[in-house]
Amino acid sequence: MSKIDEARAILTALGMPLKQQSDLSCYTLLALVSIRPYSSWSEATNEWIRIHDILGFVGDHYYRYKENTRESVRKDVLHHFRNAALIEDNGLATNSPNYRYRITDELLRVLQSYGTPMWEDQVGQFKLRHESLISQYASKKSIQKMPVKINDSEMMFSPGAHNALQKAIIEEFAPRFAPNSECLYVGDTTDKELHKDSERLLDLGFVITKHDKMPDVVLYREDVDWIYFIEAVTSVGPMSPKRILELKVMTRLVKSGIIFVTAFPDFQTYKKFSRELAWDTEVWISDNPDHMIHLNGDRFMGPRQ
Repeated sequence: MSKIDEARAILTALGMPLKQQSDLSCYTLLALVSIRPYSSWSEATNEWIRIHDILGFVGDHYYRYKENTRESVRKDVLHHFRNAALIEDNGLATNSPNYRYRITDELLRVLQSYGTPMWEDQVGQFKLRHESLISQYASKKSIQKMPVKINDSEMMFSPGAHNALQKAIIEEFAPRFAPNSECLYVGDTTDKELHKDSERLLDLGFVITKHDKMPDVVLYREDVDWIYFIEAVTSVGPMSPKRILELKVMTRLVKSGIIFVTAFPDFQTYKKFSRELAWDTEVWISDNPDHMIHLNGDRFMGPRQ
């Protein structure tokens, strides 16, 4: 096993996230403890070292990075190493030429045991005293997630402006303008099919291929047999004429009435996309939730087919 593979195995055992098991992370670890291609981990040291020295060591013994990689080492590697209690700094101002990092004494003992019968015990003891970064980051993400009730079931949206708007569509738009509707589809920025009632969509006549892009939210109101196609727009993707044509192909066998809605978080975002919107569609703005904007046509809030 090469030294970079050994470094990656160590970072994995210590509970570092996948992004912090990158080649750059592995090379940084090797530089921090002065492990060369043919060194033994028992020779690991924890001398104070600058980022410039880290890149110099890696360039001399493994791979030559450009000097402008310094910021990537700082933000993508050392920042996370410190959060995981793998390293410490010397307490000087970060812009000081004497600002340095080193592996903690505690981790040094762990690394020096790599490849020995003591390795697993040392790793276990370290992880007992320091929660793994994977657990820390997963816990942080969980706290940031947004709960949303979909068809009486509690689900969680990932954090972000797009999902915040989708949450508003389900909890604010639907009760006002699609009363008693059920959500047939809603995606998440990390799970494109967070909720999808495939059987119901098929019954209604949807023809969905793997190449089709569903609207952000699909609601169905059975009492009037209306389907609401809703795009949540924070940066891209309003109900444009092109988008309407795409959706009509997908719903060519649907007999229910279809309403096309573009939802925006605020008027500023609406104005940015107003010229792209198709006629005979609806606009809902979440920071003014009691009102709708109808773009021309012979009636307000009704199906277009």
